[in-house]
Amino acid sequence: MEKFSQFRDKGSGIAPFLPIPAEPAGFALPLHIFLLICRVPLLLVFALSYFLVLQWMPIGVLGRKASLWCILGIPGIWWIDLQIDGVKKGSLAQNKTRIPQEGSVIASSSASPIDPLYLAAIFDPVFAATYPYTRLVEPISLFTAIRRSFSHPKLAPTPGARLMDIEAMLKQNPGRVVVVFPECTTTNGRGILPMSPSLLATPPQTKVFPVSLRYSPADVTTPIPHAFLTFLWNLCSRPSHCLRIRIAEAVYNSRKSSDADWTAAAKVSSSYTANYFDTLVSSDGGASSDADTLVGSGLEDHEMSITKEERAFLDKVAESLARLGRVKRVGLGVKEKIEFIAMWTKSRRR
Repeated sequence: MEKFSQFRDKGSGIAPFLPIPAEPAGFALPLHIFLLICRVPLLLVFALSYFLVLQWMPIGVLGRKASLWCILGIPGIWWIDLQIDGVKKGSLAQNKTRIPQEGSVIASSSASPIDPLYLAAIFDPVFAATYPYTRLVEPISLFTAIRRSFSHPKLAPTPGARLMDIEAMLKQNPGRVVVVFPECTTTNGRGILPMSPSLLATPPQTKVFPVSLRYSPADVTTPIPHAFLTFLWNLCSRPSHCLRIRIAEAVYNSRKSSDADWTAAAKVSSSYTANYFDTLVSSDGGASSDADTLVGSGLEDHEMSITKEERAFLDKVAESLARLGRVKRVGLGVKEKIEFIAMWTKSRRR
């Protein structure tokens, strides 16, 4: 993998986009094949039943959560470890304010399609897609959140996408938790990417909970787009998968800028997105052209609109995610992943 050395973080040497290889099955290969044959049809039936029928029926929150837990249980995903900052084991009932509740925001790590599925089974939230160069988010469904974990990363929303800020989403869904994936794309779970500025639209009084999800074995992560078959094999051929959840203490967006400054910053962010749309020319090989267009459109200069207090808030969220996952922050982002995927795809075709 030396040819991908340019996509290792210079400070830590971490390569967050390389897929994690599965351990050889060895003598257990027949068992793995048997489990795969038994589980995949069941998983597809339950998943299709939920996303095509059950989610549209009045089965209530408990019905939705029970259906999602069935989907998680078929491939043997076990929730074995939950740790919450400042909460001792056995005292969760006395510390309910330390877990995400209605009206709060979850800033989750992003490594696998299991992430949104698990968060939906626990918190019944609404999801929002984030992008690296705008403070706006795109409301999405659970199915879209899962699908995006298999998709190519995006520098900006598609033209015509419905965009709003997190504060507007909270107002539209007063009884729900809002989940965002501020890294904007999936990784292999070995590093935390730079945070999206979309978190800066969180109201100052709203709790933002950094949440880290880690898997053992870790080969169920999907840093490479469209790796459906590999993911199904890794997920369904093993007897079980262990899921470890870490929830940090809530942080608050301590923005001190005036309303006029905030409005101006939001307009700047929106204009960057518009400039990107005006200059973007989609093509089959658009991964590298997107990155080239980005440099020439001025989108990278959006960092100039982030104040010192706002940067401190984003850093605090990123540091919490890195600490919870016992990994390090990296300087590689969505643009570098697009370049990595282009090189990875080219090398696979040879």
